[in-house]
Amino acid sequence: MSFLSLKTLTPQIKQYLMITGNYWAFTLTDGALRMLVVLYFHQLGYSPLKIAMLFLFYEIFGVITNLVGGWLGARFGLNKTMNIGLAMQIVALGMLTASPEMLTVVYVMMAQALSGIAKDLNKMSAKSSIKLLVPENAENKLYQWVAILTGSKNTLKGVGFFLGGILLTLIGFNGAIIVMALLLIVVWIFSLLYLKEDLGKAKNKPKFTKIFSKSDAINRLSAARMFLFGARDVWFVVALPVYLAATFQWDHWWVSGFMASWVIGYGIVQSFAPYFTGKKQGKVPTGKSACLWAVMLSLLPIAIACSLYFDFYIQYSIIIGLLIFGIVFAINSSLHSYLIVSYANKDAVSLDVGFYYMANAMGRLMGTVLSGWMYQEQGLIACLVISTLFVSIAALISSKLPNKNEPTS
Repeated sequence: MSFLSLKTLTPQIKQYLMITGNYWAFTLTDGALRMLVVLYFHQLGYSPLKIAMLFLFYEIFGVITNLVGGWLGARFGLNKTMNIGLAMQIVALGMLTASPEMLTVVYVMMAQALSGIAKDLNKMSAKSSIKLLVPENAENKLYQWVAILTGSKNTLKGVGFFLGGILLTLIGFNGAIIVMALLLIVVWIFSLLYLKEDLGKAKNKPKFTKIFSKSDAINRLSAARMFLFGARDVWFVVALPVYLAATFQWDHWWVSGFMASWVIGYGIVQSFAPYFTGKKQGKVPTGKSACLWAVMLSLLPIAIACSLYFDFYIQYSIIIGLLIFGIVFAINSSLHSYLIVSYANKDAVSLDVGFYYMANAMGRLMGTVLSGWMYQEQGLIACLVISTLFVSIAALISSKLPNKNEPTS
């Protein structure tokens, strides 16, 4: 995009582009930090359950942040919540530069709590902004914009996974944390200088009691989202990277590279999800779409579990199965991301989006804890069976979502 074309953009879109840029930078460091923590503490001899516990506060405070953050965004503006999130992530990274003997489980959990708050403030701010920039009744455009933002974010998260493994190998845990903190400080200063408008501030100041959604459609979609993301994280967050390192003897480069490739591919598929779900025919997703794609997804983890149980080309089954799971999961996730923005009330949109991503964080919390515990007690097959169960529940809940197509544009 040329400098001239940038000058012709409306102030609202310029604000949105800056918010998106901040979100991307944050996502890159967030993905790198997750991979750094998993690999570094596995290297130190931590059990899978202890590694999962390191993310416990990250997910718990993500739940709280999404619930309260939507209200904060509606009351004070999304730019303020974005800047607060960036600042908190810098503090969290600073905490992790402490000497190795200080990096106890409790201490790292506290740093991860700040990081969880920061991440969900950023996510809520960026995704709520889209609803305010797309005209009413332009559902097709809304779906496409949501898909692009969500897909690009996950692609960068995948790059972050790979970056985390590289930095850990080249400059160690402490050096990697310092590099990421310096990057975010630059982004944060830029954000403080140029993010000035109160995008997303509600016309009527919402009361704190409004943080809970009263919409049946949003409540159902939120419940489905919780089980959908629990189904992914129950085997992806801790169980899979530890399994790859322990069973296949992959080093940091291989584990982070594979996980990164998966998330990058997942993000690319999300960006193109509208083309898989009827965009050419002018269709937008409905509750029926979410149900059907969830049913298809439920078949994949149980298929991978069967291949492990019967010792059928285990390495190929996991790699190929995970890639197919990523494609179908990406479409499911993109459908959900569109539906929440579509269902949300235009005034105080961050309230509805915040409530929905609170359920998303609940699913990640549930999946993360189970990923460490079930893998340690029963192995990867048990994690995959639970994944199948969770996706099936998500499909059942999605069958009750509204099936009326909105007008397209």
